[in-house]
Amino acid sequence: MRLKQRRLPPWLLTGSAAACRPLDAGLLLLALLLWSAREADGQSLVGLTVTPHQQSDQLRWRRGEPTALAARVELFVVNDTEDPLSLGRDTPVGFDGVGAEQLRADGLWAWHDTPEAWLEEQVVLPPAGLAVLAFNGRSAAWAVGTEHTLSVAGQPPQEFSIEEPACWLEKVVFVNLADEPAARDTGAALQPERIVIHLRNASGQAMRPVRAELWLPARRGLHQAFLPARSIDLEAADHETAAGTARVQRMPAGGAIAAGEAGIVVIDGDPLPLGYAVLEIVLADEEGWRQSVGARVRIKPEAFDISGGWVASRLAEGNSLTSLPYLKTLRRMHINTGQIEEVAGYTDNPDLYAAYPLKRFNRLGDTARYDTDETLPTIHAVEFIGEPQYGGGRPVPPQEVWERLAPYQPTRLPTSVTFSEERNWCHYAGLSDFAHFDAYRVTAPAADNWRGYDRWGGESIRWGAPLETIGDMTRSLAHHWRPAPIAIWSQGAHDGWGGLWNPRRASPTPDELRSQAWHGLGNGVTSLYWFNLSLKSLVAFPDLIEPITRVNREATMLTELLLAASLSSHERIGEPGDPSWDLTVLASPQAAVLAAHDLAYTIDSEQNVFRFTPREAELAFAVPGWLGDAPHIFRVDADGTHDVTADVRDGTVRIRDTIHVVGVYVATQDAALRHTLDARHRSLLGIEAATGFDPASSPDDLAELAAMAEAAE
Repeated sequence: MRLKQRRLPPWLLTGSAAACRPLDAGLLLLALLLWSAREADGQSLVGLTVTPHQQSDQLRWRRGEPTALAARVELFVVNDTEDPLSLGRDTPVGFDGVGAEQLRADGLWAWHDTPEAWLEEQVVLPPAGLAVLAFNGRSAAWAVGTEHTLSVAGQPPQEFSIEEPACWLEKVVFVNLADEPAARDTGAALQPERIVIHLRNASGQAMRPVRAELWLPARRGLHQAFLPARSIDLEAADHETAAGTARVQRMPAGGAIAAGEAGIVVIDGDPLPLGYAVLEIVLADEEGWRQSVGARVRIKPEAFDISGGWVASRLAEGNSLTSLPYLKTLRRMHINTGQIEEVAGYTDNPDLYAAYPLKRFNRLGDTARYDTDETLPTIHAVEFIGEPQYGGGRPVPPQEVWERLAPYQPTRLPTSVTFSEERNWCHYAGLSDFAHFDAYRVTAPAADNWRGYDRWGGESIRWGAPLETIGDMTRSLAHHWRPAPIAIWSQGAHDGWGGLWNPRRASPTPDELRSQAWHGLGNGVTSLYWFNLSLKSLVAFPDLIEPITRVNREATMLTELLLAASLSSHERIGEPGDPSWDLTVLASPQAAVLAAHDLAYTIDSEQNVFRFTPREAELAFAVPGWLGDAPHIFRVDADGTHDVTADVRDGTVRIRDTIHVVGVYVATQDAALRHTLDARHRSLLGIEAATGFDPASSPDDLAELAAMAEAAE
């Protein structure tokens, strides 16, 4: 994109105006040059954000045409006039002189969020207001390296180009600082007070975040039109704003993010209203050249939720969720979410639901009922489309997915969608507030070609796929949905897999289960869904109850770190076709979570399962520089925290340990963090013991569940 050079507002200047260079138009140029834009006749395209499509080279596909890689684009348009501007279906908006819907119909775009599709026929953009126009390309004609024009309401076309960004928002997380978010019952308490912003600097020079701009809807419920709301000086530890005081922390200290590195900005301030917003971060180099990165985001209090999937089963009398033994089992496994909406005898039983609460994860179509201060704490997300890439016989077109989710845009209910095929989920990128995927690696149906992997000395198998491809897909989904968080469906105990011709166990072994779950957790998911902890499934595979409980205990111990983290680095050690380790580093403001995933597992040709053996290893993790050279380093597992032989120097943590399946470590400068995690571990063990029910170790308790399962439909 090439913008004419314009006089910059004072907050964009360091030193003299003559020392400033033109804005870098290849990035999200949310320069927000509102006060100086009066020279324009109507609307000004002030910037765009580009998320290029990618496709993993680690996955093997059995069908489908080659995916046309393009890019997801958000355009930001300012009303430069002193009068309100009406945007709607009768307002001509052209892209290269063509309407958005025509571009979609011609197969050049996958979906669009423009006035032609908006639910409201007219959206009023106030003076100095910012409108967001979004689309996702589906053709090389809209890929990186292409140039285009935008025309709005008959105004002269404005040129823009789709380029690889040099800096971007990698992840944005909104955190409520209350200790027990599920217990909050007031609207103000629902609002997050902290923003954790992960930035990636892929440019050739150090960049320093210097200012944050937050734009809020021009009126409640809008997701298209925004007004300036909060401006925060990131170079001041405490910055007085019209809304109150914002406390700022930057990592690295001093804020300078080296070329090719990642950085973090944490802003604590007044509660933020739930709904959509536009977030901009202004960065500067050593010479004062400034550029902006940003995106439209959904403000919602993020929570690390663990779902049991389809937990509601009919029994001969009542439902599994009216059964105390099953509810106690889920409680003991630290499950707090289910694929439920309303369950008679459970959600309408205030005492039972309060004693054994599960967050709702379903259609939630009665938005007036669910979008209330009282009910929002019981909501995980809207999810009802299933797997649109398959759609029960035909793929659901991306624009149709957008249309089905559009009614939730004016609400405070976050939306989510399930994806299964990395090959072309880029075309659905950005459709929901966050996304998750299900792609199980043993015995289950799968989209990829399991026989196509040359992974175990050339041996081809049909009962499993490389477990580390979970990590490949997690990184792909995070890229396409950035800066939104993502989640994962992990393979658990499911009674519906297998069959007469299945050559192996019909669910994962405990080691296979743990490996898959941690390939998701170690690559940065912020919620974990198990498929599928139904009553019948747990009874069918009781040996998986304790392994799932242990993974959940680990994730719950590390919840605060996992929520606020983004993947800082990933390294695969070994030769192609013969990998040894995947090393991942999740950076959060408080610490780094390091995971060493064992990739040297072997094939048991008699049982047709993957086998892991403990391995001694000396591994080097590239950690963020802000950790310093002397952090506290310890191992974390379901049994607590443990000393480990480790040292750190020159930005590298070296760990020597014996690892089975996965080794998880924490590196931090906070000496108190280990004590906090140990206390949390004791609390989790207390919760498990307090249930008084343990089908994993008690034959009598398991028999009680089995008797119930016989009556389940």
